[in-house]
Amino acid sequence: MFKLARSRPFAAALKPSKTLSPSRLAGVAQQKRALSIHEYLSADLLRQYGIGVPQGSVATTAAEAEAIAKKIGGDDMVIKAQVLAGGRGKGTFDNGLKGGVRVIYSPTEARMFADQMIGHKLVTKQTGAQGRLCSSVYICERKFARREFYLAILMDRGSQGPVIVSSSQGGMDIETVAKETPDAITTTYIDIHKGVTDDIARKIATDLGFSEQCIEDAKDIVQKLYKIFMEKDATQIEINPLSETSDHKVLAMDAKLGFDDNAEFRQKEIFSWRDTTQEDSDEVKAAESGLNFIKLGGDIGCLVNGAGLAMATMDIIKLNGGEPANFLDVGGGATPQAIHEAFTLITSDPKVTAIFVNIFGGIVRCDAIAKGLISVVESMNLGIPIIARLQGTNMEAAHKLISDSGLKIFSIDDLQTAAEKSVQFSKVVKMGKCYMSLCGAIANIDQLVILTLASNFPSEFELFAHFRAFPCVLIPSLLDDRRVCIMQSLFVLQTRIEMSFL
Repeated sequence: MFKLARSRPFAAALKPSKTLSPSRLAGVAQQKRALSIHEYLSADLLRQYGIGVPQGSVATTAAEAEAIAKKIGGDDMVIKAQVLAGGRGKGTFDNGLKGGVRVIYSPTEARMFADQMIGHKLVTKQTGAQGRLCSSVYICERKFARREFYLAILMDRGSQGPVIVSSSQGGMDIETVAKETPDAITTTYIDIHKGVTDDIARKIATDLGFSEQCIEDAKDIVQKLYKIFMEKDATQIEINPLSETSDHKVLAMDAKLGFDDNAEFRQKEIFSWRDTTQEDSDEVKAAESGLNFIKLGGDIGCLVNGAGLAMATMDIIKLNGGEPANFLDVGGGATPQAIHEAFTLITSDPKVTAIFVNIFGGIVRCDAIAKGLISVVESMNLGIPIIARLQGTNMEAAHKLISDSGLKIFSIDDLQTAAEKSVQFSKVVKMGKCYMSLCGAIANIDQLVILTLASNFPSEFELFAHFRAFPCVLIPSLLDDRRVCIMQSLFVLQTRIEMSFL
């Protein structure tokens, strides 16, 4: 690891490099690539199964929105931006419009708000600062609930079967309910062989607090939702709120449905509803190439074969103080083409400062992987460090190929050592980028000049130059005494980077 002397200039130089995006490792456990569909499609599916939902339709233009509002009639409706993210109501569009869910009172308002929503990005607590594009809006009648409840059907790994989660406190964030009033949430485990019987469904409806005249309707809806869950290979059906209206009708006011990616072969219609514009473009490209890829928030790219090894690789990077930039499983087919696609995905992330290749050569030979790796590095002219741990069939031949290539690919056998070096390389490159930014601001010169680094620390400078952390420019005559002093204070005085890997 680095041993850095404590000095104010050095501390100041490091500050910018500490601004990192939050990790998205939780996304791996949640299986982000599971299919989610828009609200209007969820509503259509519920209607097909005889479940009551407010009257409504989708519009892709302002004119369509106005026509739908006229068809619905009345003077009390809701327009909802169709974006696959939570928190739409409190979101903000890139044009300044507040709220992705708005109450409207006329077709004219429907047209006005649709015009401000469609074609613009909505930023919510779940989208990140980049937001997500709204390509359509859902206009539906506004219903007033006498009572609001929460109902969800999920797959539970612990019980290895479906579970129904219900709460009398609907219409609000269920995570808030779980935190503040956990006793208000009821969990019902379902026997996959028996399903949701009349007694189970009726008890859920009664415990929620439906009025007596609505119990049977609510029971039927619980059973119909479970039927959808089983027949459509759903992993999540969330109704929030499930409402009893003032005229004693039971309606699903809002629905969120998710489906198992592995069921695509038998759910053709469901998967034809997939909106890839709402997904990460890199993850979509990876899926098309047969790669299992999930973008995270770190700076160390990972290329691994096997999901278990990929998870272990990310864990050991974090244990050594680093942050993985992605989860990437190339599977058993780690061909040169797959490696090229993987590197293209990894290097498209500007935050990546090192790449850790961790391959176990069982199905595929290590020397074949090494040849593909060398070819990719040469063709892409990569300027970031690559740490390769190739274990298994023909691993000795793989090490020799990498060594003879003359490329800056570091072949390391031990997993712990490889992880340590990945983190060290990443920090070196980040440090170089940080210095370049800081010195450019302080020196205020057209061409960044490093006066003392090359003469005092030649091996470090060579590494920086190779990985393009610094331009290779040495023009001392351009510097006045003040700038020399600044550079020396940053790079020489009380600062020594000890890099054992060189």
